[in-house]
Amino acid sequence: TMNVEHEISLLVEEIRRLGTKNADGQVSVKFGVLFADEKCANLFEALVGTLKAAKRRKIVTYPGELLLQGVHDNVDIMLLQD
Repeated sequence: TMNVEHEISLLVEEIRRLGTKNADGQVSVKFGVLFADEKCANLFEALVGTLKAAKRRKIVTYPGELLLQGVHDNVDIMLLQD
């Protein structure tokens, strides 16, 4: 079974690694950057599923429900917790 909590903590690390801080000190990353990253591709079997789980737990936020590669490459994924 997939350990969702562990996956989410890895996701948070990767968002920190690839993302940038805004004026409020919040870290965000474009979905396309996350999706295209080789390390992320190897880490996450289901990046979109992990993002959805993290969003449900209010750890990240992004507009809409489902993120699709290509269509949503410019969507910002914002880290809500540190």
